[in-house]
Amino acid sequence: MREPLERPMERPLERVLQVGPLLPSLHRNLVEHYDAVLLDEQPDGYLDRHGADFVAVVTTARVGVDRALMDRLPRLRAVVNFGVGYDTTDVVTAAERGIAVSNTPDVLTDCVADTAVGGLIDVMRRFAAADRFVRRGDWARGQYPLAAKVSGKRIGILGLGRIGRAIARRLEGFDAEIAYHSRSRVEGVSYIYAESPEKLAAWSDALIVATSGGAGTRGLVSAAVLEALGPDGYLVNVARGSVVDEPALVAALTGGRLAGAALDVFADEPNVPAALLDLDSVLLLPHIASATRETREAMGDLAFRNLRQFLEKGVLVTPVPAP
Repeated sequence: MREPLERPMERPLERVLQVGPLLPSLHRNLVEHYDAVLLDEQPDGYLDRHGADFVAVVTTARVGVDRALMDRLPRLRAVVNFGVGYDTTDVVTAAERGIAVSNTPDVLTDCVADTAVGGLIDVMRRFAAADRFVRRGDWARGQYPLAAKVSGKRIGILGLGRIGRAIARRLEGFDAEIAYHSRSRVEGVSYIYAESPEKLAAWSDALIVATSGGAGTRGLVSAAVLEALGPDGYLVNVARGSVVDEPALVAALTGGRLAGAALDVFADEPNVPAALLDLDSVLLLPHIASATRETREAMGDLAFRNLRQFLEKGVLVTPVPAP
């Protein structure tokens, strides 16, 4: 009688901690392929008992993983971010502890660049405000005020990374003059380099903020930058709310010291300064620059590939640079 063959032991699913809500398809992938635990659904004290079970966290750029959470995950080795920004994750502490951090670059570049250009056109031509003008019935009582031309303007781009360069390429089609400021000159581009944000703003008819967030860029668009942009200047922000001195921006807009702004991001989302809500000179968007079905699915796929490759090979597909 032949001896029965032993069945191979099934490999236990690896435990993954989900911090914050995720794209439904990404969440399903986590549940189907790993022992995924949604932190928001766990009782108080859960991590005190189970924090050592997790070697990877999947989160969003809006939530992130701070030092306090890292302290409760002693075996944590990877933070996978759904989003290009990672300023909500303590990357300095992560680097000190050997924790790898990833984001989802490139796949959202086009949509964010499209939003920046769309916001610029809207705020300069006042399309959204004109729509409200028609809906209120004001057209029957008089003509809508003249707006500003977009084509041929001087456009400054603060941060000439992937997204900044994509914005610039689009604006070339508008015959715009383009200048930029980054921490260093970007090789291989013909755009004018400004040595500081203030000098860039003083040159520009409109300033588009496309730099990364985090401590290094906090308040980079200061009151002095807004003053240099001036009462005929426009600001577009598709980066992070923290990059702009928001009280100074509100004061400039309400005081007539800035012509207008298109804002996709804010300092304390989802809270928007009340003083901006009734201003027709401001386009307010709920952080939707990358919010298309195609882009979000691509972001979810890249985030999942980062997690899978890390758990299988110990390396990320798109690691963020060391701080």
